[in-house]
Amino acid sequence: MVDLNKWLDDAKSAPDADKCGMYLTHNGVVRGTAKAQVREGKESDPVTGMIFTHDQQKVDKAISHAKEMPGIYYVRIELCSGELNVGDDIMYLLIGGDTRPHTLDAFNFLMDEIKGNCVKELEMN
Repeated sequence: MVDLNKWLDDAKSAPDADKCGMYLTHNGVVRGTAKAQVREGKESDPVTGMIFTHDQQKVDKAISHAKEMPGIYYVRIELCSGELNVGDDIMYLLIGGDTRPHTLDAFNFLMDEIKGNCVKELEMN
């Protein structure tokens, strides 16, 4: 389990910490409601777990790209893998940026990139 307070302490002592005016954390968790039901309103059996895998090279590339975005000075991600149960952590993410708009832009980019190109999620019913 990741200690987000420790991550924040590390980020706030990083070389560019004085440039960060915002830190955004994210903790993705396996939910009991299917993605199709949450996003599209489709009926579905409850989710009992998930098989989650990721391509670390693609994740590293996404992190590198995010670090090059305007106003972004800190990015850290940890992705879990394997068979996960409802309530288990899927990922942790911490982004440090100079302003809210830059930090949110980097967050949205990373989530789109990771969810769209770096991971595979198979919900189990």
